[in-house]
Amino acid sequence: MKVHRIDHIGIFVHDLPAAKAFFLDLGLEMLGEGKVEGEWVNRMGQIIGLQYAQEEAAVLRTTDDANLEIVMLRTPEGDTKIELVKYHTPSENDKQYPLVNNLGIQHIAFAVEDIEALVTKLTMKGAELIGEISNYENAYKLCYVRGPEGIILELAEEIK
Repeated sequence: MKVHRIDHIGIFVHDLPAAKAFFLDLGLEMLGEGKVEGEWVNRMGQIIGLQYAQEEAAVLRTTDDANLEIVMLRTPEGDTKIELVKYHTPSENDKQYPLVNNLGIQHIAFAVEDIEALVTKLTMKGAELIGEISNYENAYKLCYVRGPEGIILELAEEIK
């Protein structure tokens, strides 16, 4: 028994068009998009514990009427896929971006070419450069960029 690869990374978002545009601007390619609802997604929601806050209550409930949209993207070489998910039902909880030192996944790292041009392109479209592009031991140019939904990307260009 062995693991072959990571199939995809799922990111839940409030603003699906903005997140989609951000990753397309980064250079990912569209694989497809569509709506998902019905018995299968309801069953999966129950399995993974999809929950929503009941109006004015501190009680979380599972749902049996999930309705969502997805966008599937991939890197040009096709070895990494990103799945963007927007839930319509149940509606999302309040938008809260986690602090970078919270437990869990903090960022996604991409190996890139021409990091300066890519950062310029992304920031002109509304992304935020966190800090600066730095030289890591004369091996990589590195930086962090925050996009829509608080998504943080690490960009790394190998210095040859």
